[in-house]
Amino acid sequence: MKLASFDGFRIGVLVGASLHDISEVIDARWRATPHAMTSLIEDFALLRPQIDRRVSDSTGVPIESVQLLPPVPAPTHVFAAPLNYRRHIDEMDGSSIVGADFSAANSAENLGFFLKAPGSLIGASNAIELPPLDGRSFHHEPELAVVIGKRARALTPRSARGVVFGYSCLLDITLRNSSTVQSERVMRKSFETFTPMGPFIVTADEVGEPSDLTINLWVNDELRQSASTAQLIVGVHELLAQASHVLTLRPGDIYATGTPEGVGPIVAGDTVRIAISRIGSMSVPVVQRKW
Repeated sequence: MKLASFDGFRIGVLVGASLHDISEVIDARWRATPHAMTSLIEDFALLRPQIDRRVSDSTGVPIESVQLLPPVPAPTHVFAAPLNYRRHIDEMDGSSIVGADFSAANSAENLGFFLKAPGSLIGASNAIELPPLDGRSFHHEPELAVVIGKRARALTPRSARGVVFGYSCLLDITLRNSSTVQSERVMRKSFETFTPMGPFIVTADEVGEPSDLTINLWVNDELRQSASTAQLIVGVHELLAQASHVLTLRPGDIYATGTPEGVGPIVAGDTVRIAISRIGSMSVPVVQRKW
């Protein structure tokens, strides 16, 4: 099932090119609020029969006619894996970008995760807004996003499989360091609009095993990144297990699993497109921030 948040925090199921509004099945306390999708995820098993009936009884609207929000507008946590592809470590260690340690010591193997601000999330209908920072560059990082379905802690990689609700496309937009400005990782990746996600969540039963998904990224018509999740240093379920020993995972939490090699700059006027096999694609324009 493909689930989207749209138009005032309503929830829809995508069937073909039509979006079917299922918001009425959600607990009235959370309906049409930023927590609507989180509520649906938490109660999904119980609500599934009602969801199926509403989809079959409705006609739907064209997905192009709605404003797509981030699929989970208000997660408790947005986890992210640093340096989780070996070739990305190699390219950053040998790059001209200075002022940061891109060695294996800073990889997901050793550091585990960092947190991005939930307020940096945007949906597929929004734009990446670059702040006016002269002399600094902004890079694209396409990532597989995992959406948590159950409250859990102290997981093993095996038991972590049971807490995955679904998957989505995510862009981890990054302000790169300079030789004079040593910005901390969380701030560099948490500017408003720096976490585009979507266009929807694909439930885990439709994706299957996430260990061999193809990730591609284009800037305008130029293919810049192409890799497979088979190349992850720390796999999806290992990442979740590791995080669950630090913080309790909650329904709707998001885990961005890391970017492959090929990161590069984006500027106002560009369009960034991410595609992940068995999940979908998302295109987001880049503009200059006006505030």
